[in-house]
Formats: sequence, C-alpha cells, structure tokens
Amino acid sequence: MNLTNSQYDTIQREYDAIQLKNRHILSKRREEVYAACPAYEEASHAVSSLSVSYGKRIVAEEPGAFENYQKELHALSQKKADLLVQNGFPADYLEPIFDCPDCQDTGYINSRRCHCFEQRIIKVLYSQSNLQELLQTENFSVLSYEYYKDADLANFKRAVETSFAFIKGFDEEYQNLLFFGDVGTGKTFLSNCIAREILRQGHSVIYFSAENLFSLLSKYSFDANSKEMLYKFHEDLYNCDLVIIDDLGTELSNTFTNSQFFSFLNERHLRRKSIIISTNLSLEELKNRYSERIVSRLTSNFIFRKITGPDIRLCKNI
Repeated sequence: MNLTNSQYDTIQREYDAIQLKNRHILSKRREEVYAACPAYEEASHAVSSLSVSYGKRIVAEEPGAFENYQKELHALSQKKADLLVQNGFPADYLEPIFDCPDCQDTGYINSRRCHCFEQRIIKVLYSQSNLQELLQTENFSVLSYEYYKDADLANFKRAVETSFAFIKGFDEEYQNLLFFGDVGTGKTFLSNCIAREILRQGHSVIYFSAENLFSLLSKYSFDANSKEMLYKFHEDLYNCDLVIIDDLGTELSNTFTNSQFFSFLNERHLRRKSIIISTNLSLEELKNRYSERIVSRLTSNFIFRKITGPDIRLCKNI
C-alpha cells in the first residue's frame, strides 16, 4: 500500500493524538487514585527511590544487588495493586492504556505495519479520495444493462469489460482510461465503480471534477501564501496511484488551465501513474478545445471507450 508523505503524516498524527489522549486519561486516573489513597502515592514514590538507591549498586556489580532490587520492586508492585483493590479500583487501573495493545499505539510491530495501521490506510485513502459516501451507492453491485439497447448496449458492455481488465491488471500494467459520449450514460458511474475496487485493493485514489481541479490549481498557484499548499497538492496529485477527473471540458479554458493539464498528464505519465477521465465532449470537440500536444498525450496514452444511450438519470425518474 503506497502512501504519499501527506497521507502518512495524517495517519501519524492520528497515532500522536491517540497517545496524547491515553496519557491524559492515565494522568486523570492517577490523580483520582492519589486523592482516594495517599498510601498509593507514597508507594509510587518509594518505587522511584528504590530505583535510585539500587542503581549505583547494580552498576558497580555489587553481589546480590540486582536480585534484591527485583524482590523489593515486586513487593512494592504487589502492595500498589493491593491498595488499588482495597480502595475500589481494578488492579490494573493505572497500567498504560492502548487503543491497540498489539502495537501499543505505535502502528508497528517488529518494524512491520500493525493491522490497525493497515486499517487506517484504507480509511485515509477513502476519505481523501473525495468519494467516501458516493461509493456506497455507486459500485459494481448495482451495475445494470437495463437502459441500453443494440449499439449502446455493445458500447457499454465493452466499457465494462475494459473497466474489469483495468482493475485486474492495475498492479502489473500502467493504463489510463477515457470514457466519452452522451450525458448521463454511465461514464461517471463506471469511474466510481473502478475507484471503489482500486481503493479496496489498498491503493490511493483521488477524484476531482475538472472544474474543481483547475480551480484549486489556480487558487494555490496565484496566492503567494499558498505555496506550501501547492507543493502538498502537487505531491498528492502526482504520486497517488489513481486520479479520476470527471466532466473534462466543464472547466474554464485558458492558457493556464491548458498548461496545467498538459503538465499533469506528462508528470503522471513519467511516473507511470494511472488516470481515468470522463467527458461529454466528442473526439472532435476534444481536438478543438485542447492543444495538439494535450490531444497527442490523450490519444497515445489512453484507452478510449465511447458510451452512448439515453440519460439514465432521466429514465429512472420517469
């Protein structure tokens, strides 16, 4: 499971927050116990004094020092446990608190990611994909050919087959998809279905409408106070495993957006990172709207699948 630096930092901040929360809980418990049982506080201070008094003797290798230290420490520990129980507290009430005892809230066991870390990766990938809620309803479990007929049905089936092949070969083969055709025929739906399966494989996915993507790039690029945000945005944009751009052609078209679009296509291609694009534009409209080098990148590096038919959203409302 590949993470960008910002995604890793997000997870690490979660662990830092968990550790801080549990230390705070333990501190409040200690205050509670000390108030209810002063003898427990005295026993705790005795443990510290014991360590100091035996420390030099153990370092000096005094005969029997370590064994005596262990015996007295065990006796004090037992006394503390007894005092807790006698005052109505569980014997382990002041033991360290962990949300995940397996890794003790570090995220790692013997330098390997803990199962709780792996679960957080999935959570972060979903939340940062901008698709978390949408994918609960748009996935292959609700795929239907009901609204397609004849050539439209053939086109859609071919697009679905291409989608499954894209998912199956995602780890081994660098591919990009471009769905184009009529409004409301399932281009965005298929993109979302693919996104869900790629996320379930543990890969990072980010979804943007074309308008939102170029709006954010413009905002960060022209605001002198947003240089760090632009750097982080580029890091995610170029390094995540799959970027989905929906409704290409709805963005404001100018020199800046065309330049940014080419840079995005080129950088992702150099890094062998996949892209899925959906658009209502025809091939001819793509050629007329974008520069020759952008169209060249698209035609050279993308699998094109045309999806035609009625507007399914309208059909469902009839």
